[in-house]
Amino acid sequence: QVQLVESGGGLVQPGGSLRLSCAASGFSSDNYAIGWFRQAPGKEREGVSCISSSAGTTYYADSVKGRFTISRDNAKNTVYLQMNSLKPEDTAVYYCGAPIARSVGCGLRVRWYDKWGQGTQVTVSS
Repeated sequence: QVQLVESGGGLVQPGGSLRLSCAASGFSSDNYAIGWFRQAPGKEREGVSCISSSAGTTYYADSVKGRFTISRDNAKNTVYLQMNSLKPEDTAVYYCGAPIARSVGCGLRVRWYDKWGQGTQVTVSS
């Protein structure tokens, strides 16, 4: 059974940091790119960052570039998203996802992904 489980969300003040984790099981996650997405109330899900299976390629949305860092530990089947200098506009439910096929590389198009976690809430507020 394919499973992606996010953790690490919470309430943080502007300028603070959080590290999200995405634990994968039930498939060969080390052969897949993994992406982080977020969805704010009333908005569509948007891509935040992705990392290729070997971690050789990473990609960031312009809105988080320079503040967020994605990494992975294939031995632990876990992908991380380090979020620094958080802003109120980063408030959203954050999801990790795996794409439709191993051949799909690192990308942030939601329609490329068919495996999703349940999400973790990140709230940035003073």
